[in-house]
Amino acid sequence: MRGLLFEAASCVICQVKRFSPLKSGAVRLAGRRGFRKAAVATARKIAVLMVTLWKSETDYQWTNEASA
Repeated sequence: MRGLLFEAASCVICQVKRFSPLKSGAVRLAGRRGFRKAAVATARKIAVLMVTLWKSETDYQWTNEASA
């Protein structure tokens, strides 16, 4: 699971074109601390987000505008 989360975080940083707060924070962190540390931090954020969404039984809103 850890490897899959790292891969998902790497894809968010490198391949996703759409803006999201998750991607923005990851790209800034990668510039400051390096790609691997940013990917691990983003993987943890994804894991926490997944657990939160699972517990609350809600869908992920890509941006704040989508919920408005």
